[in-house]
Amino acid sequence: MNKNRMPVVFSGHGSPMLALEHSSETETLRKVGDTMIEQFGKPEAILSISAHWYTDGTFVQSAPEPEQIYDMYGFPDELYDFKYPAKGSAELTAAVKELLGNKVSINDEWGIDHGTWTVLCHMFPEADIPVVQLSVSKKATPAQCVEIGKALAPLRDRGFLIFASGNVVHNLGRVEWDNPGGSPMTETFNADITDAIVSGRIEEVINYSKHAYAYYAVPTPEHFLPLLYILGAAGDDRPTVFNNVCNLGAIAMTGYAFGLQEK
Repeated sequence: MNKNRMPVVFSGHGSPMLALEHSSETETLRKVGDTMIEQFGKPEAILSISAHWYTDGTFVQSAPEPEQIYDMYGFPDELYDFKYPAKGSAELTAAVKELLGNKVSINDEWGIDHGTWTVLCHMFPEADIPVVQLSVSKKATPAQCVEIGKALAPLRDRGFLIFASGNVVHNLGRVEWDNPGGSPMTETFNADITDAIVSGRIEEVINYSKHAYAYYAVPTPEHFLPLLYILGAAGDDRPTVFNNVCNLGAIAMTGYAFGLQEK
């Protein structure tokens, strides 16, 4: 473990109601955050790559107080009243621009969406760590997402946490509301991707579309691609796997923390 180098984390987020839940999954998120601070100290700021900011190109935020985005409909009022008032970070924004150059542009039309705040509210509940979102580019191939992650890796040496949120399996069209677990296709795809990541077979993850169940597990790429940014930033670090569970038939909540010493 390199105490001078922040880990990188990918987390599944599932339903926005995660923010209000108290479960084994949310307790694990809290433990991941606590362990990170114990081993590395509090991050200077968090670069969050959320499935819900899916754009034509790569953008980064610069707002000193980014808006909290409630990008979901039909949920209880309590969820829309929930606040995660994280500040932005001019230092982190400038560092991203320095590393990505003309491949990234400033865009403050968005904010911190539920892919970010429903997870971070459990990992770092005080909301006292600045957060900057980086968009997921529709134009980037899976291999290019990995390359962007590699380019961002030096942020780790400056005390910044690179965090991404999505789902290994995310198919709202095949959700089974009465199924507390995963369908056989969800369980198989999630297990195969996790095994490839743990074993360092990153090419299999990059080429996920060749998997027999990719059409079911990843009908659209925006929830899967954030994982590839993290794999690029992780380098040779091996992951601690957490919340390795599937629910609603077609959702995988699996997360990976690279560079964190397992307790």
